[in-house]
Amino acid sequence: MTNSNWSEGVGRAVATFSVGARFALVPLFIIVCLAVGYGASTLKFAGDYRVFFGADNPDFIANENAQATFGRPDNIAFVVIPDDKNIYTQDTIELIHLITDKSWTLPYVSRVDSLTNFQNTRGEADDLIVEDLVFDPAELTPALIEDVKQAAENEPLINGFVVSRDGEATIVNATVQLPTDVANVSTMAQEVARTIRADVLRQYPGHTIHITGVASLSAAFEEAGVRDSSTLIPAVYAFILVVILVALRSVSAMIGALLVILLATFVGVGVGGLTGVELTPISLAAPTIILTIAVADAIHVISNIRTKMRQGAEKREAIISATTLNFAPIGITSLTTVVGFLTLNFSDSPPFHHLGNMSAAGIAAAWLLSITFLPAILMLLPMKFKKAEEGVSASRGEFVGAVADFVIARPGAVAGSVLGLCAVAIAFIPTMTINDQWSGYFDERLEFRQAIDAADPYFGSDNVEFILDPGEPGAVTEPKFLETVDAFAAWLRSQDQDVAHVFALSDIMKRVNRNLNGDDPAYYAIPDDRTLASQYLLVYELSLPYGLDLNNRVDIDRQSTRITASMKDISTEETKAFIARAEAWWDAYGNGYQLDITGSKVLFAFVAQRNIEAVFEGAIYLIIAIFVILAVTFRSAKVGLVSLVPNALPLLTAFGVWAILVGVVGFSVAAVGAVAVGLIVDYTVHFLAKYFRARKTDGKSVEDAVRYAFDTAGVAIFLTTVILVAGFSILVTSSFKLNADLGLLTAVAVILAMVINFTLLPAMFLLADRRKNAGNAPHLQTQPAK
Repeated sequence: MTNSNWSEGVGRAVATFSVGARFALVPLFIIVCLAVGYGASTLKFAGDYRVFFGADNPDFIANENAQATFGRPDNIAFVVIPDDKNIYTQDTIELIHLITDKSWTLPYVSRVDSLTNFQNTRGEADDLIVEDLVFDPAELTPALIEDVKQAAENEPLINGFVVSRDGEATIVNATVQLPTDVANVSTMAQEVARTIRADVLRQYPGHTIHITGVASLSAAFEEAGVRDSSTLIPAVYAFILVVILVALRSVSAMIGALLVILLATFVGVGVGGLTGVELTPISLAAPTIILTIAVADAIHVISNIRTKMRQGAEKREAIISATTLNFAPIGITSLTTVVGFLTLNFSDSPPFHHLGNMSAAGIAAAWLLSITFLPAILMLLPMKFKKAEEGVSASRGEFVGAVADFVIARPGAVAGSVLGLCAVAIAFIPTMTINDQWSGYFDERLEFRQAIDAADPYFGSDNVEFILDPGEPGAVTEPKFLETVDAFAAWLRSQDQDVAHVFALSDIMKRVNRNLNGDDPAYYAIPDDRTLASQYLLVYELSLPYGLDLNNRVDIDRQSTRITASMKDISTEETKAFIARAEAWWDAYGNGYQLDITGSKVLFAFVAQRNIEAVFEGAIYLIIAIFVILAVTFRSAKVGLVSLVPNALPLLTAFGVWAILVGVVGFSVAAVGAVAVGLIVDYTVHFLAKYFRARKTDGKSVEDAVRYAFDTAGVAIFLTTVILVAGFSILVTSSFKLNADLGLLTAVAVILAMVINFTLLPAMFLLADRRKNAGNAPHLQTQPAK
């Protein structure tokens, strides 16, 4: 028995059993799928942006080590912009003071920094006086407000950090230590912050208050996910059902397809819940992906049922024959698609693991449902298709039939044109650059993005942390080390095209030295004695109130300190260049002290590159797997190699088109390869399966086999393309850029896959056959007549 006959025999047996046992199978599948889907009830949103980084990521490890030493710098920041663009007024200062007090009610708050509670220092004889810059705003006079303004403008630890350099905006920055094991904690903290804002604005209208910060970033990820799940998934379902109803003109067919995609989606998200997946905007794309692929499986079966019934077959035989015909192709494409999504586990980012695993589980369920549950439920539902009139195509594939005739008539021109256009697009791939600014992950519809855009011109959007270590306990007060810290801080401030503000221990030491020397400006310098510097630091720390100590600046052993550079919203490449310049400066002038560079800006700057490199490794395994699967399926290594062309070319061309239209790739695009290839293979396998069935089983010529492949698979491929493109195009409307990019690039790849499989793949067979016939023609002419 040939491979084709064997698979069709198994397919017929499965289809016959499913149709015969329909009364038992339908409720059984529904119960099992719903039971697995119940696992989705345990799903929860990840409340921490750190979920996007793998435990083995060296940047993440460095960041965690720094936070273990200096505390987590997660924050909620209230950006206050008065309508009159002047923060040095009675009302605005009172507002700042009120927000400062109320910020202590935020969950897990550990510190609050603002203009009013800045620890201003002055010397009185041998004493150091440390007090709030504004203790009671009600007692302020115009003269005192001017003093506050002068102090803020002249103090480097205020100017640019909590007040903008132009005096138009100010920040109240609350540091929060949010636990990682409390569900939705970032969102809860964000809601408290919004309540504080509403209360303050009721008392002090005439101001705009934006809420930003790292904790708000984590909350924004959840908000984007909830927004997408409540809008995108219903939109995809609605569109798909309309397409099925219009294309197949059968309510029963629509109901059968709907049940398949619903049950497959239940299984996918249920497996996610059972395996402890944390929801993110990325993993929330899984239901959309599952339903688009599940309906593609269903469409192939239902489309062939419709064709059989229009040819005159009765319903039962049409269902069994269509399931038999698609048994092997759906199985192969499901296997390759599952492998494609599982390669997302090579990604450096856990949310892509979750997306891949949930999608793989749902796709596997969709395969099983399509060859068992779907025939059974369609047999139960009333479904009729009018027999086609004489001379009318039973498949209504006039369009794909015309494409087949066009390719058969001129295969050389078709192949040359397609390959030429693909080559032109692919040539642009090296021009793409990597850029992953996390502020750009969200579109302008989200409040967090609006806050980032408002704050960036005044205060920057993110931080780079420089951890400086002199190498021994207590050495942070060594004058030579402090001089190095001060010089490095000065160099960072000189990078004003990238840096908005610099916070360094050396500025505190210089100020205290001046204070304890009669506030003489000549003493605004690093103390020249280590013992004296240690005493100054101790006196200053003992004078600080609760929550405003230096534990977030100097470690407990006095062996390291950190400089914080507030960064402008610069690109990934600009961030990498800045880091390289900082490392070069330190190598030249750092006096051999240790420097570590970390912070969320660094994490996101390198995550795309790491993700692309990791997924590229997975793509190699995917290509090998596809080759092996198809070579074994068609019992030909040559066919396995040939099939790689229509599988790889659409994806490469899609990246070329992306390079032309967009020119920038980021975090999400790394996953497109695994997602798109799994979908693209569907077209190649269905076309090849029908082509080789016609050639080997029915003994058709190459031209007739091509026509048969178009007639039996073409309409389903076209409808599948419409559905997949619609499903992924709806992702383009996501408020989360990673999903929007994933959706758009995958949609482009799917369109190109249909075009290439409709043109280049059959043209390759036609050209090979004509070369073979041309080579055999002279030999045949020398044979004697029989």
